[in-house]
Amino acid sequence: MVKILIGVLALQGAFREHQKMFEYCGIKTVQVRMPEQLNNIDALVIPGGESTTMSKLLVEYDLLNPIIELGQKGLPIMGTCAGLVLLAREIVNSNQQPVLQLMDIKVKRNAFGRQRESFETDLDITELGELPLRAVFIRAPYVVSAGENVKVLSSFKNKIICVEQQNLIGVAFHPELTKDIRLHRYFINKIPV
Repeated sequence: MVKILIGVLALQGAFREHQKMFEYCGIKTVQVRMPEQLNNIDALVIPGGESTTMSKLLVEYDLLNPIIELGQKGLPIMGTCAGLVLLAREIVNSNQQPVLQLMDIKVKRNAFGRQRESFETDLDITELGELPLRAVFIRAPYVVSAGENVKVLSSFKNKIICVEQQNLIGVAFHPELTKDIRLHRYFINKIPV
């Protein structure tokens, strides 16, 4: 059996919850806070949290450029909520926040409202099977526009909320806050073995 190690960016946000989801899938994880912790990982998850804070910490801990390089080389990366924002090529009304610019998407931060407008809903994601996926939206972004090389996996109220581009997956919601491991398994399947 091939051993897989997934790095979970642990600067801020729901990184422990992602680790638990991968544990349920039988996959080992490591918390990533320093550039050397990116060595020997087979994939990376960028969790939800506060994207501007995470951007600053990526720069401060010298993680921004190493993650960009790994993503460009084909390392599978999944970004959820703030992680989706960080993967984007462009953020609406925010040209100063440093981002990874790995996905050919334009996103709007906090697009579904503030904390009090948080909600849960069921989503249809064909790639995950027939059963709907329960999704938790907390100050969630959405994708305003996606390049032709970006596959839209799911939309909600005509807003794109789940995308895939080669080795990258971007998700506007928090799949780690439910008991449904299908999206994490889908990501694991992107890892070359």
